[in-house]
Amino acid sequence: MRSAKPALRTAALTLMGCALLTGQAFAQDKTLNIVDFGGAFEAAAISAWLKPFAEEQGVKFANEQYDGGVAKLRAMVEAGNTTWDLIDLETNDAITGCDEGLLQKLDPKLLGDTSDFIEGAVLPCAVASMIWSTVYAYDTTKLTTAPTSINDFFDTEKFPGKRGMRKTPKVALEWALLADGVPAADVYKQLGTDEGVDKALKKLSTIKDSIVWWEAGSQPPQLLADGAVAMTMVYNGRIYDAQKKENKPFAIVWDGQVYDYEWWGIPTGAPDTDLAQKFVEYASSADNIWKLSNHIAYAPPRKSSVEKIDKAVLGDMPTAPDNFKNALQIDAEFWADNYDSINSRFMTWLGQ
Repeated sequence: MRSAKPALRTAALTLMGCALLTGQAFAQDKTLNIVDFGGAFEAAAISAWLKPFAEEQGVKFANEQYDGGVAKLRAMVEAGNTTWDLIDLETNDAITGCDEGLLQKLDPKLLGDTSDFIEGAVLPCAVASMIWSTVYAYDTTKLTTAPTSINDFFDTEKFPGKRGMRKTPKVALEWALLADGVPAADVYKQLGTDEGVDKALKKLSTIKDSIVWWEAGSQPPQLLADGAVAMTMVYNGRIYDAQKKENKPFAIVWDGQVYDYEWWGIPTGAPDTDLAQKFVEYASSADNIWKLSNHIAYAPPRKSSVEKIDKAVLGDMPTAPDNFKNALQIDAEFWADNYDSINSRFMTWLGQ
């Protein structure tokens, strides 16, 4: 009688093959659901991190866009119906989300050597993905004289035309005080008082009739391209994208730039916390975090990453020495504590 071992071996191999196929199919069924600000950052994140991660893990990813804030996240968590695995956050929203229990605590082990991160780039519930900046830009073909300072943004006599601004008090009030002569070191001291907010709103009132308000980050470059504004507040990466990929004749004025970190957070009740953690570990690693900068002019928050960036784009980073001479770091704690009350006054001012 012939031995049954070959048949058993064949059966075992078949079962192993089925198990592997089942595992692969299971992985392919997994989808990392991300909410972010869309546009140029989303495209860069997909190229730098999401596609390589998905291929490595054998999973899919899906992006949803939003305009910031924690209102929708709060509603999801309170209803016990969170649909996002990962959220892209501004700093004050990361702080608020952690304080309110809307974000899960991050395991520091996911981040490796946390001392490699720039100071303040790691929070209990979030980790910085990059450093970005709010600047203002203009079309070089439409202004005969180039603006050079934050004061020029408020000078509609010397520089006639509309001004694009994000419909929020954040940065708008900081710029108003800077243009009114308040030293950067004193901006938040003043904004912490009723008189300081009044002063900022009074300065904004000098250009109020010229302001075109925008809410989505994709709008400012389009406003410039359409000639709807002479200058516009904008995220530096959006203008970089328009300059490099669309050959738009735009220029950035770095004076008075307000820079901030961007954050990854995992919502409370996320459908796939494990997959989200794997992505955070992947995208935050010293081997990968710098790769975003080769697609968009946002700087990495890890110290060891700067030397890995393509030298051709270093000069476009918010942290480049020439761009950083009169920069103001946004006070996220201030905005986390005061946004609601100041925004109420801001919206009242808008309606007047």
